[in-house]
Amino acid sequence: MSVIDEVKQKTDIVEVVGQYATLKKAGKNLMALCPFHSENHPSFFIYPEQQSWHCFGACNTGGDVFSFIMRKESLDFGEALRLLADRAGVILPAYSGRSEEKEEKEEFYKVNEAAALYYNNLLLKSPGAEKARHYVKKRGFTDQTVSDFQLGFSLDSWEELKNYLAGKGYSEEVMLNAGLLVQTDDGKTHDRFRGKLMFPIRDSRGRTLGFGARVLDDSLPKYVNSPQTPTFDKSSIIYGIDRAASAIRKQDMAIIMEGYMDVITAHQNGITNAVASMGTAVTESQVNALKRRSKNLVLALDADAAGEEAMLRGVDYENILNAEIRVVVMPEGKDPDDVIKEDVKSWEELVNRAVPIVDYTFDMVISRLDLTTARDKSLAVDRLLPVVAEIKDPIRKAHYMQKLAGLVKVGVNTLEAALNRLKPAPVRRKAPERKPATTPGVRSYLSSPLEEYALKLLLQYPEMKDRQEELSKEYFEISENREIFLAWQNADDISNVKETLDPALHEHYDKIINRRLPTVNNIDQRFTDSVMELRKKYLKNLAARKAESGEPGEEDIEISAQLREVYSQKNLKRREARR
Repeated sequence: MSVIDEVKQKTDIVEVVGQYATLKKAGKNLMALCPFHSENHPSFFIYPEQQSWHCFGACNTGGDVFSFIMRKESLDFGEALRLLADRAGVILPAYSGRSEEKEEKEEFYKVNEAAALYYNNLLLKSPGAEKARHYVKKRGFTDQTVSDFQLGFSLDSWEELKNYLAGKGYSEEVMLNAGLLVQTDDGKTHDRFRGKLMFPIRDSRGRTLGFGARVLDDSLPKYVNSPQTPTFDKSSIIYGIDRAASAIRKQDMAIIMEGYMDVITAHQNGITNAVASMGTAVTESQVNALKRRSKNLVLALDADAAGEEAMLRGVDYENILNAEIRVVVMPEGKDPDDVIKEDVKSWEELVNRAVPIVDYTFDMVISRLDLTTARDKSLAVDRLLPVVAEIKDPIRKAHYMQKLAGLVKVGVNTLEAALNRLKPAPVRRKAPERKPATTPGVRSYLSSPLEEYALKLLLQYPEMKDRQEELSKEYFEISENREIFLAWQNADDISNVKETLDPALHEHYDKIINRRLPTVNNIDQRFTDSVMELRKKYLKNLAARKAESGEPGEEDIEISAQLREVYSQKNLKRREARR
C-alpha cells in the first residue's frame, strides 16, 4: 500500500467535510448547503460508500477528499496530502530535498511576518512615520483597512530592521536570503527598504512571501519589491489573494487590477474580489492560479497596459481558461482607484459592461486606422488575423473571422485563405498549449487499469500530445492519475513530467511508466478506444451520482445523450470491424 492509499484508508470524507458544512441525511448519502457558493437549497451531496462529493448547484463539480481540501483550502495536491496525512496520523517519507526546502521556506515566512509586524507598528506609532501616516490618510484608507492589509513603514535607517530581527533570533543569513537585507561588495549588509510605505505580500494561505514598497517623495522608481527568493516569485504572486480568494469563488469572478492602491481601495469599498498582478503584465502562472477559483477574469488596467495584455497574451490565456477574459474600459485619464472613490455604482456598471478581450483588441487596432483605405485594411488584417488564428474554440474563431471580414469589407473566404498562409509560429509570443480545466468527476478509492493504460500511452508516445484536446481531466477519476495527467498536459517535454510532480506521486508514476503494454500496431486507434472507454466510465459514474442525489434536471438529458453517442460510436466500430 502506498502512502497515498494509506491516507485514503484512514480518512473519512464525512468527517472532513463535516468540519466545513452542516450535513443532513439523504437516504444512504448526506447533503448540505454547498461550502463553495451561497445557496438556500442544499445541492451538495456526499457519497460515503464511494468517499466522494458532488455539487449539483452553481459549482457543478465533484471529487474526493483530496479535491475537496484542495478547493476549500486553496492547496495543491502535495499540500493537501500533507494536511490529510497529519490529520490521519500517517507519517510521510522524508523525500530527498523536500524537507530541507520546506524548512527553509518556513523560516522565510516567519522572518517576513516578523518584519511585517515591525513595519506595521512603526507606521502606527513611530514619530518618523508621520509623513507615511499623512499619505495613508490622504489616500482615504481607514484604520481598519491599514490593519486588514497590515500596511507598514520602514525607517530611513540602515540597520533598524536588521537589529530588531537579530534580537528576535533571526540570523543575518536568513534575513539576507529572505530579501530583507542587501549585501555590499565588501560583504557588509544593511536594510533593503528604508523610508518607504510597506505592503506585505501574502499567498492564499496568508503566509508572508515578501514586500512591496512605495517612496513618499518624487524619487524614482516609485515602487520596489523584494528580490527573487525561494518564497517570492513576482511572476506567480497575486497581490491581495489572501483576502480575495473566498470572494472570487463566491462571486465566480476575479478582477485583476494594476497595483496595491487599486486593490486596497477596492476592498475598502466592498469590492472584495479584486487582486493585482504585481505589475501590468499578467502572467500565465497567475492565470493558472486564479482559474482554480474562477474562470471569469476581468482586467481593470490602464488603457496601455490592457492593450498590451490583449495583443500579447489575451487569447493564449483564454485558451488556458476555456473562457473569455473581459476588459473594463476605463474613463480617459482615470484608474480604478479614482472611479471607485467617486462612485462605487459607476464602477460596478463599468465591470458589467466589460468587453471580451478580443473585441477590445479589435477596437484598439481599428481606432488607429482608416478602413476606407486599402493600406489600412491590409494593416488591420495583418494585426488582427494572427489574434483570431490563436482562438481554439471554432465557433468563437468563426465569429471573429466574420467580424474582421465585415470591418474590412472582404469575403470570409479571402481571410481564410490568408489564415492558411500564416506561419505556424505567429510573431507574437505564444504560451505553451494547454488543455482547459474542466469539471472533475467522482474519484474512487479503487485503482483504475483503464486510466493507467491511457496514461501509459500518453507518456510513452509523444505524438499523442497533438490529440490532447480529445481528453479531459474529468475522465481521470483517481486523484493520483489526474495529477499525472495534468502534469503531462502542462509539460513542454513529456520526459520532464516526473520532475514536475510532487515526490509523493513518484511511486505511482513509476508504476504506470513501467507497466507493460501489449504489442500495439495502431497507436492512434488504441488511443481513440481508450478515450472512448474513459468517457463512458465518467458519464456512467456521473449519471449514477445524479440518480442517487435525487436531483433531476436538464443535465440528465445531456448526460444520457452523451452516453448514447458513446454507445453509438462503439456499435459503429464493431460493425466496421466485422466487414
